Amino acid sequence: MLKLFVLALGLLPWIPAVLCEATSGREHVVLEGQSLTVPCHYEPQYAGHVKYWCLGKTREFCTSLARTDGPRSANPAEDKVSISDHEDQLLFSVTMNNLKEVDSGWYMCGVEIGGMWSADIVTHTHIKVIHGLSVVSSQVSGEEGSSLTVECLYSERYRESEKKWCRSGNSSSCLLTGSEGSYEDTSVAISDDRTRTFTITLKKLQLGDSGWYWCYAGQQRIAVSVVVTPRPTTTVSVTLTPSQSAVRLHPAKSITQHSWNGHSHIMVSLLPCASLILLVGMAILARQLWRHHGPSYPFLERDPEKARINPHCVCDLQNNAVIFHNRDSQDIA
Repeated sequence: MLKLFVLALGLLPWIPAVLCEATSGREHVVLEGQSLTVPCHYEPQYAGHVKYWCLGKTREFCTSLARTDGPRSANPAEDKVSISDHEDQLLFSVTMNNLKEVDSGWYMCGVEIGGMWSADIVTHTHIKVIHGLSVVSSQVSGEEGSSLTVECLYSERYRESEKKWCRSGNSSSCLLTGSEGSYEDTSVAISDDRTRTFTITLKKLQLGDSGWYWCYAGQQRIAVSVVVTPRPTTTVSVTLTPSQSAVRLHPAKSITQHSWNGHSHIMVSLLPCASLILLVGMAILARQLWRHHGPSYPFLERDPEKARINPHCVCDLQNNAVIFHNRDSQDIA
């Protein structure tokens, strides 16, 4: 029994690290010729430890590709594999450039613990390198009247292939880049950088531009949905305080010679009409007053039989003549 225990202790260092790992099981799919960066996180207590990146699924059979304690490269962007530790973020990143299909497989990012009885902290990642075509976003949208951009990515073997942009269901709508790798008209512009991306810009969007389109690189194609939203209508309401309203009021315009001359011809035409109306009104008024309040002589009677002097009347007899009809003249004493 003791021998078996000692034997088990002796085999512990050879137990695969896969039994003491945190496996992410994440897969990265990348086009041939492109680059890929993988972040690997760790706990704060491992900030000062060595980190590494290797090809394989177990520590004992993992081919080391980069280590943080290895020599530093003068130009990491040109290296096949580069590694960088970011202790302030508690992660280290691994970048692989110019990937080929043969680079597909399982990779492992690990934190070296050290010691016979301690296994490294590792995480597994599967990388799949394919050739063909992909798109940054399979659905793009823009507002009516604006522009939007579609980025189509292709693998290295399609670098010299013809690129085109077509509306789904309408083969006659296809626009080709041509030998110069570009195309442009009033509504569409296409540009191929001849490395891995060709870009389609839709200009002056209209609602009818919504629909499905195809990115083509050679015989490879991928679908893109374009959505154009209506231009929003905005209503601006302004509420002014009494003080603001007073400031914004325009002063009353004074009457100038120019403004008076502009209306003088109206006054000239209205003046005769107004005078005539006034005269007619005064004549009517005078007639009414005459009928109701005409002159009367209270000391005279219309009936000759009753004609006599009114004793209550104080009259100027010297300047008046009294005529008696059908009667002899009488002296007035």
